[in-house]
Amino acid sequence: MGADTTHSPREAHGDRDCNRSRDLDSDPDSDLEDNPEAALFTEDDVALRSRRRAGDNGSEGSGEEVMPVYVTIHRIRRLVITAIDDPYTLDQLRAPRMSMQVVRPLVDRLYNPDDLSTVYCLLANRVQFLRSQSDEAIHQSVNIARATVCELVAARILRRFHEDNPGRSGLLLLANILVSGFDAFDAAPEAIRRMSRAEQWPVQERGGHERKLMALELAILSESKILIASVACQRVVDAVYRGLVVYTPLSLVDILPDHYKHHPVSLYEPRRAAILNHRRLIVPQLRNLIELFHFAILLALYVLTMMHCNGNEHGTRRMGIYEAAFAIFTAGWVLEQFAAIVEHGWEVHAQNLWSFLDVTFILIYGVYGVVRAVELLLSLDINFALPMLTTAAPILLTRIAFNLMPDNIVFIALHAMMRDFMRLTFIAIWCFTGFLLGLLWLMRTTFNSPSVSWDADAPNWATVGKWLLWIWFGLDGTGIERTAEFHVVLGPTLAVTFAFLGNTLFLTILVAILTNTFSKIMDNAAAEIQFRRAVLTFQGVKSDSIFAYPPPFNMVALVIMLPLRLILGPGIFHTINVAVIRMVNVPVLLLIALYERRRVWARGVRVRARAWHHFGLSPYGDIQLVFSAEPPREVLDTLERLDGGGEGAECEIIGLGRVESGGGVRRRKGSGSGGSGWESG
Repeated sequence: MGADTTHSPREAHGDRDCNRSRDLDSDPDSDLEDNPEAALFTEDDVALRSRRRAGDNGSEGSGEEVMPVYVTIHRIRRLVITAIDDPYTLDQLRAPRMSMQVVRPLVDRLYNPDDLSTVYCLLANRVQFLRSQSDEAIHQSVNIARATVCELVAARILRRFHEDNPGRSGLLLLANILVSGFDAFDAAPEAIRRMSRAEQWPVQERGGHERKLMALELAILSESKILIASVACQRVVDAVYRGLVVYTPLSLVDILPDHYKHHPVSLYEPRRAAILNHRRLIVPQLRNLIELFHFAILLALYVLTMMHCNGNEHGTRRMGIYEAAFAIFTAGWVLEQFAAIVEHGWEVHAQNLWSFLDVTFILIYGVYGVVRAVELLLSLDINFALPMLTTAAPILLTRIAFNLMPDNIVFIALHAMMRDFMRLTFIAIWCFTGFLLGLLWLMRTTFNSPSVSWDADAPNWATVGKWLLWIWFGLDGTGIERTAEFHVVLGPTLAVTFAFLGNTLFLTILVAILTNTFSKIMDNAAAEIQFRRAVLTFQGVKSDSIFAYPPPFNMVALVIMLPLRLILGPGIFHTINVAVIRMVNVPVLLLIALYERRRVWARGVRVRARAWHHFGLSPYGDIQLVFSAEPPREVLDTLERLDGGGEGAECEIIGLGRVESGGGVRRRKGSGSGGSGWESG
């Protein structure tokens, strides 16, 4: 391919500054979008650009030996442990001295243009160091510093790949580094492989791609925000989000697996794809719109159910049409959310901004479903289910705001603060339960005393709990007064102690923790936004075919297609599954095909219109047009000859016609002086 240029390591390092200025100052995907005919890479091209062994034919090897993933992981671990044995902070590691003595030597030693697994191996070590710091109290701070070094080295190696490989081929190479699957036990001894994987969860067959993980997934899991915020990573994340880079995602377990075909990382060209391309349903940008549409339907059915909950002539003994539609559609939506959790695991899913809202609504809907089923089976006239369902209103309306503004820093901070708030509140409730039990037992001992007579209005455990809750929030001091009835001294003492610890100490600590969390997020707002965007992108690419069926058709697919998969062969099942998916999603797939084809056509029209605008109507058009195309070859040769020499080289400034040579300066005679040539100055 003419546009796919490769560089040897010597040329790459020698031309790094030139590549940086040419690649980073321009839109890395502009050529991909404006020239879609040249944007399609076949599987052979992908395999050629993704070779991981220097001895493969057709690749320009660096001459360095490419180690297996297993060996590289342990090599990096030994190097990092040797280099870092003190608890350095991030600012210290990014200082010039530490950068020159630690980070840069590791980058120079580990960077190999032919090895695409280095970033993955560094992030795997970062995950392990972060987990070890919680188990090894003595080396906790040291392991955090080692994990930080792994992230910094990974970010710099990824930047080198980005600088040395510009254009479309560079985008494809970066995508293979970040979203291709790697096996941590690649080329490991068979005894170690058997022993280490004997007790692991059995995985589904994926045609040789089992147990593989992506570097981007490890970056999200370890919260490597420096790496994710880098230009190279964001270039890939943006391309995956918009569907320019497509690949078959990897997951541990799929509810409705269909792994007959595995598509490698490639660049997508819409006009060469099929009209009903069912794989576009897993493009994150389109997937988010589809899921938002599904949630809008759920919210509309919920509102209709609540508005007509009393309009059923049979009372609560039968379900109305809106309630039945809501219950069925929501069951399919819950299945979709459960599949999303299983897809990448809870650790990754919890990074989503609205994950805690979804889990809360699922719990409410589960309680509603069980209670409502009991009411319908027993034909009860009482109604407990619908009042429980009303508590979902603040959850659903809040989630709409999170969906519409996922990049808003306020919602990002709210997500992190909510996590800290729930953790600290659980600890406080667990500890303060002792005060409730103490007051209840104090009341019981007083009640059993023969010298005390109680009336019918004696407080129960719920009333005592309400008193403590009011004291906690500083709303009412009735509990402090009434506890004197339990014991003149001990009752008020327990209540006042609870007020000091709960209302004063706990709330002060809570405010301090939330303030610290909010300030950290605001200090690094750009990286936080980019990290959440990467999470949203990674979660949007699905491998489970259950996501291709919209609710409530996914439940029908689970009941029919899953048993069918056990009966038919993989090839026949794949054909039937794809046909059913296309039939169910015909309107959506047609809209996607029309949108993508018109977008590519309109982009070319906008480019031509923008150029005409610069030429004709804008007084600043020349300033922009002078950078729109590469200078001619003769100009580049002149610049390399003049700027690339030593001290004795001449430096010609083309526009002024001035040549500086040695200590003298010669100026070209202007045309107004009636001559040409040079004069000394």
